[in-house]
Amino acid sequence: MAGTVDDLTLTKSGGTLVEHVMAAIRHRIASRSLAPGGKLPSIRALAQTMQVSKSTVVEAYERLAAEGVIRSRPGSGFFSAAALAPLSLAEIAPRLDRAVDPFWVSRQSLEARREVLKPGCGWLPGAWMPEDEIRRALRGLARTKDPTGLTDYGTPLGLAPLRAFLSRRLAEQGVEAAPDGILLADSGTQAIDLVGRLLLQPGDTVLVDDPCYFNFLALLRAHQVTVVGVPFTPTGPDLSLFEQALAAHKPRLYITNSGLHNPTGAALSAVTAHRLLKLAEQYGLVVVEDDIFADFEHDPAPRLAALDGFERVVRIGSFSKTLSASFRCGYIAARPDWIDKLTDLRIAAGFSSHRLSEELVLAVLGSSGYRRHLDALRTRLAKSMASVVPRLQALGVTPWTEPKAGMFVWCRLPDDLDAAAVARHALNENVVLAPGNVFSAAQSARSFMRFNVAQCADERVFRELERAMRLAARG
Repeated sequence: MAGTVDDLTLTKSGGTLVEHVMAAIRHRIASRSLAPGGKLPSIRALAQTMQVSKSTVVEAYERLAAEGVIRSRPGSGFFSAAALAPLSLAEIAPRLDRAVDPFWVSRQSLEARREVLKPGCGWLPGAWMPEDEIRRALRGLARTKDPTGLTDYGTPLGLAPLRAFLSRRLAEQGVEAAPDGILLADSGTQAIDLVGRLLLQPGDTVLVDDPCYFNFLALLRAHQVTVVGVPFTPTGPDLSLFEQALAAHKPRLYITNSGLHNPTGAALSAVTAHRLLKLAEQYGLVVVEDDIFADFEHDPAPRLAALDGFERVVRIGSFSKTLSASFRCGYIAARPDWIDKLTDLRIAAGFSSHRLSEELVLAVLGSSGYRRHLDALRTRLAKSMASVVPRLQALGVTPWTEPKAGMFVWCRLPDDLDAAAVARHALNENVVLAPGNVFSAAQSARSFMRFNVAQCADERVFRELERAMRLAARG
C-alpha cells in the first residue's frame, strides 16, 4: 500500500508514525502484554488509541506481517506470531573466548552493539559519509521511469556507465584501463577472491606484506595456499628480503596496498615501486594492487598498475571506505584476457553484477557534492591524526611511522606489552582494538596495534586503552 502524508510525519522522538506504531506493537509483544497468538486491536481501534490515521495502522500491520512479527487471518484480524525464544545475554555479549586470529577484529567490529567503541575497525563513522548525496541518489533512482535498474539482472561485466566513469578516474592516476578492461564485483574482497580463483591452486605460495590487511590472510587461508610474509618498511616491502622470498618460494602472487598501506599508513616510494616490478618480471610474479584507500591521499603515491600497464599487475578497488559500505560494489582492472576469464568466474560465483548498487554508486560519484565530500574528509582525517597521535604518545604508545594521510596509525605498545591481551581487556569494557599479530603472517607484531583515528573521538578510547594496558602489564 502506498504511504500517505500521515505515514511520513515524524514523531517527536524521531521516525515516522508508521515506525512509531510498529515499535508500540513490538513492545507489547516483547513485554508479554500481548500473549503469543493473541489478537491485536482492530485497525480502527488502534488508530483511535494512538491518534493516527487508519492507513498508518494498515501500513504498520502489513510491515509487521511481512517481518513475521504478526500474522493476518482473513476475516478475523491480526494476531501475534509465536513467542520468540527468551533473550540470552550470552548470545549478544562479546565473544571474549574467541581466538585472536585474522577474523577477530572483523567479527568483534561487525557484531558490536551500537554503544561499543571501535578504534580497531577499518572504516569511518557513519556520520562522516556523504549521507545527503546518498539520499539524493536513492530518491533519483526511485523516480526513474526505466524499471530495469530496479528489477533486472545486471550485466556480467557490470554497469557500462560506471565502468566508463572508473576508466576516466583511473586515467587521472596514470592508469590506462579501457571500460572493457574493468570488471565490477560485489566488493574489493570479492574482487581479490575472484583473482585468487583464476590464478591460484591449493598449495601455491602467495607473498604478503608483514604486516598486511588481516583479511588478506583470512581470504588466502580459504584458498588453501601457503602465505609468506615479507617485512614492510615505511617505503614499501624490504626488497632484499622480498627477492630472497621470490627465490626460495617461487610465489604465484604478491598482494599489497601500494597507496596508503593497511595497517601501517605508509606509502610506496617510486624507487621501491620500480625495483619491485623488475623483480616481478624476473621471477614471473603477478602483483595484486589493492587501492581501496586511494581517495584519502593528498599526494598520490606511485601506482604499480600505472608503471606496469597491466602486464602483470591487477588493480583492485571499491567504494566502501569513502562512500558507503552498504553499497556492495568493487572493481577489478586487468589485462583483457584475464578480464574475460574473470567474467566467467563472476557469472559462476554470483551470476550477475548488482545493478542497483552500481546505479547508486555512479549517481553519488558523479554528483557535484562527492568531490567536496572528499576534500572535507581528507581535512577531517588530517585533524584527527594530529589530535590522536599525541594522545597515544602520552600513554607511551609510539607510532611506527607518521602517515601522510588516511585513517590508520600503526603503533608499538610500551614495555613490550602483548597487544592481544590488551585487546581482550579492552573488549571487557566495550572497546574493540586491533592487535598487531592479526596482521602478521609471521606473528611478529605482538606488541603492535593499529588505531583508526576517525574512531577515536570518544575520550573513553584513551581511558580504556590505558586501563587495559595496565591490566595486561600485571599479567
